[in-house]
Amino acid sequence: MALAEASPLESSWKITEEYHIDEDVGFALPNPLEMLPDKYDAWIFIVKHLSELIESGQLRAEVEKLPMLSIDDLEGHKLQRLAHLVLGYITMAYVWDRGDGDVRKVLPSNIAIPYCKLSEKLGLPPILVYADCVLANWKKKDPNGPMTYENMDILFSFPGGSCSKGFFLVSLLVEIAAASAIKIIPIIFNAVQQQDLDLLQEALQDIASCLNKALEEFRQIHEHVDPKLFFNVLRIYLSGWKGNPQLSEGLLYKGVWDTPKKFAGGSAAQSSIFQCFDVLLGIQQSASGVPLESAAEFLQDMRTYMPPAHQHFLRSLESGPSVREFVLSKGDPGLQEAYDACVRALVSLRSYHLQIVTKYIVIPASQQSREPSGLENKGTGGTDIMNFLKTVRSTTQKSLLKEG
Repeated sequence: MALAEASPLESSWKITEEYHIDEDVGFALPNPLEMLPDKYDAWIFIVKHLSELIESGQLRAEVEKLPMLSIDDLEGHKLQRLAHLVLGYITMAYVWDRGDGDVRKVLPSNIAIPYCKLSEKLGLPPILVYADCVLANWKKKDPNGPMTYENMDILFSFPGGSCSKGFFLVSLLVEIAAASAIKIIPIIFNAVQQQDLDLLQEALQDIASCLNKALEEFRQIHEHVDPKLFFNVLRIYLSGWKGNPQLSEGLLYKGVWDTPKKFAGGSAAQSSIFQCFDVLLGIQQSASGVPLESAAEFLQDMRTYMPPAHQHFLRSLESGPSVREFVLSKGDPGLQEAYDACVRALVSLRSYHLQIVTKYIVIPASQQSREPSGLENKGTGGTDIMNFLKTVRSTTQKSLLKEG
């Protein structure tokens, strides 16, 4: 049987190999590369000096004089992911520049053509996505040291000082903490298939524990990310051209398409980790009523911003046995409690995300004196973020088997 046809749920190694899921870092790219081949030095120069070039007003001129480079020398997944990250940073910086409303609506062909060709090869859109700036944008300071904030750094930064590092690394550490739970998924399916209630109960408890650890990692954001810098600086560079009044028609990728294209900016909704546990636990982020349907639609749309291997993994989970139906059918109080512990852990994470959005977006938006741009209550993915997150949390909470 070909790997692509095999169920990923039979053993850990199949998850690891086929679905680009690493034993230690989950959906994150393990040990990302830091340097491109020499012929791409001009790209690397810009991305490494992004803040200074923007500050001195030279960024756009430097981008416009870049040579047209072929992507033929970018062989291998890791090298291509690094190049996608680099071109994503350059594109965001070119479009938004100082973030003062002077927006470019056309991406020059010397960036647009290689960026779109590379994006097509990777199955990702030509915009900076979560899989770039969080999952492929990190390194360890001491290669033999632990995966902790103190021993890690990001490869590239936007203006705003250490804000990029804080935001991207804390997001990554949440991913890595939750990643331990991915390894438990084959055990869960195995337990369901073998009707082993004790094994299933223990596995569900382990997943709840991993998700609670992810919440602990999330709490570090207050130490490392300043709300005003995030709202007024970093957030601008993460904004896309879909649902954005500043680029209402989208961005024209010169030399690739004749009409502008709309793509959402990088968003936590593009993380596979939480959609993965929604699917596993049978939490349906859709129901009758417009807000729920639009939230479900948005989450489905965000899947197209994930690496194809991760999208494939989510689809394969959807075709697996229903853990929720199995737990309900057994009527076992201990099993139901273990299932609910997982759901409560997801509710806690989503409640905490709402608190973070209030602190980092809603409150700074209410304090600003400049003219509103229409983006105040929008997430970088282009959605009304508070309504979206409340809807998703509410749906998750309603999935509890026992109230309270």
